[in-house]
Amino acid sequence: MSKSLVKAIRMLDCFIENPEMTINELSEAANLPKTTVFRLASSLEEAGLLVKERKSSHDVTYRLGLKLLTLGKHVSEQLKYNKVALPHMKKLNEEIDELVHITVLEGDEAVYAETIDSSKPVRLVVKVGKRAPLYAGSAPKLLLSSMNDEDLEAYLENVELNKLTENTLNSKERLREEIGKIREKGYAVSYSENFKDTVGFSYPLYNHDGEMVAALGVSIPVIDYSEEREKLILEKLGETAERIWLELGYAGR
Repeated sequence: MSKSLVKAIRMLDCFIENPEMTINELSEAANLPKTTVFRLASSLEEAGLLVKERKSSHDVTYRLGLKLLTLGKHVSEQLKYNKVALPHMKKLNEEIDELVHITVLEGDEAVYAETIDSSKPVRLVVKVGKRAPLYAGSAPKLLLSSMNDEDLEAYLENVELNKLTENTLNSKERLREEIGKIREKGYAVSYSENFKDTVGFSYPLYNHDGEMVAALGVSIPVIDYSEEREKLILEKLGETAERIWLELGYAGR
C-alpha cells in the first residue's frame, strides 16, 4: 500500500477522537510533519473526504466530509443485504441443490460476495472473492445492465472483450443488444460464457430506493441443463429474489 495513502488514512482516523482540528492539531495527533499533513489534507479535501472551514485568515480547521457518510451507507447496506439474503439463499439451495451465489459490482468487475455449494458429486464451485469481467456470465451482465447509458458507453469504450470460452460475447454491438434484452426481461442467462460447460441464471436484488445492489444467481453444470430445468430455476430464483426485495424495503418491480 502507498505510504502516502497509509498516512492519509491515519489522519482520517484522528477525527474519531476530535471531530474538528487545525493543521497543527492534526499534525500532532497523527504524528506527522506539518508539511505532510497540509499536502494530504488538501488532497483529501479535493476528494471530498475532508472539509476546510476558514473562520479567519489565522483560524482554519478541518472536519470529515459527507462523502464518508455516503461511503459508509453503501458498506452498511452491503452488510445488510448479505445478512438478509443468506437464509433465502440457503432455502433455494436446499430446494434445487445447485450453486447459489451473490455477486456485486466493484469498479469494472463483478465480485462473488457469497456462495453456497451444491451437494452433487458433479458440481460447480466458485470461491468468495473471485472476480469476473462484466461482459461474460449472467450475474456480471446483469450488473452491467444496471449502469446508466453514459456509464455503460464509457465502459464499452474502454473494455477489451477477451474470449474466455467459445461462447463469450466479443462484439460490443452484440453486448449492447444483450444488455437491452436483460433490461427488458429483468433477469439474465448465460450459456458457458464465463465458465466452460456452465449455465448461469441471475436476478437483481434491489434496495429500498429501487437500486440494484447485487445479483442473485444460480449456476449449474451444462450436463444438468434442460429447458424444463431452466424454467424451474428461473421461477424459484425469481421468487427468492422478490422475497429478498421485500425484506430490503423494495415492493415494486
